[in-house]
Amino acid sequence: VEPNATIREIRLMFHKLYPRWYPARQSIKLDPKGKSLRDEEILQHLPVGTTATLYFKDLGPQIGWTTVFLIEYTGPLFIYFVFYFRMDFVYGLDERFTSSPHPVVNLACICHSFHYIKRLIETVFVHRFSRGTMPLRNIVKNCLYYWGFAAWLAYYINHPLYTPPSYGKKQINFAVIMFLLCEAGNFSIHVALSDLRRNGSKTCKIPYPTKNPFTWLFFFVSCPNYTYEVGTWISFTIMTQCVPVGLFTLLCFIQMTVWAKDKHCTYLREFKDYPSHRMPIIPFLL
Repeated sequence: VEPNATIREIRLMFHKLYPRWYPARQSIKLDPKGKSLRDEEILQHLPVGTTATLYFKDLGPQIGWTTVFLIEYTGPLFIYFVFYFRMDFVYGLDERFTSSPHPVVNLACICHSFHYIKRLIETVFVHRFSRGTMPLRNIVKNCLYYWGFAAWLAYYINHPLYTPPSYGKKQINFAVIMFLLCEAGNFSIHVALSDLRRNGSKTCKIPYPTKNPFTWLFFFVSCPNYTYEVGTWISFTIMTQCVPVGLFTLLCFIQMTVWAKDKHCTYLREFKDYPSHRMPIIPFLL
C-alpha cells in the first residue's frame, strides 16, 4: 500500500480481495477498540511508522440513509390517516363513533402530515449524509419506534371521545404558531448544514449563523435542528393536549439530547477554536 493511500482506497482494495465485504460493511481501525477511520484520512498522516497494522470489523449488511429515512417517515404519514378516517375496524360502527371530529383534530392531522412530508422532502433534496449507510438490523427498531408512536397518538387524537384542549382556540392558535415557527427553524438549520457539504465534502465543519434569523440559534447551541424538533413536538402536545403525544415528545427530547451531546463533544474534540459558550441543545442550560 502506498503511503499516500486513503482509507477509502484501502477499503476498495480489501473489497477486491474479499468481495463479500463491500466498503460500507467495513470498519477499519488502527486499534481493535479504537475509532473507525474516515474514508478521506491518508495513511502517512496517521500515527503509524513505516509499517502499519489495520484492524477490520464486519459491520453487517448495510442500508442507505436516504432509504432508511424514506421508510421511517412514510409509515407515520399513512398510519395516521388510518385513524383519522376512522376505519370501521379501528373504532367500530357505533353512531357516536362516526360523528364529526373537533376542528382541532383536523388541524392536528394537517400539522402531523406537514411534518412528515417536510421530512421526506428534506431527505430527497436537502440532507447530505457524512455516512452513507447504517446497519440493516436497525431499520426494524427505528420503524417500530416511529410507526408505533404514530399509531398510538393517532388513535387517541382521532378517537370519537377525544376531548379538545382546555383553553380552546387560544391554546390551539398559540400551539399552531409555535409549531410553524419551529418547523421553519428546523428546515432552515437543515439547509444551513447541507450547505456546509455543498461540494460533496464529508469533512466536519463548524456551523455558523447565516442571514436567516432562524439560524441565529447557532450562537447558543451546537444542534439547533434538535432544539427546533423538540419545540415542534412540544407545540403539537399543547395543540392536542394528549398524553401519548407528551410521552413521545419526552422520549424525543431524551434521544435528541444524547445525539446533541455526542455532536457537541465531536465539535469540541475536532476544533480547538470552537465557540465555548455554545451548549448542545438548550441555550445556557443543556
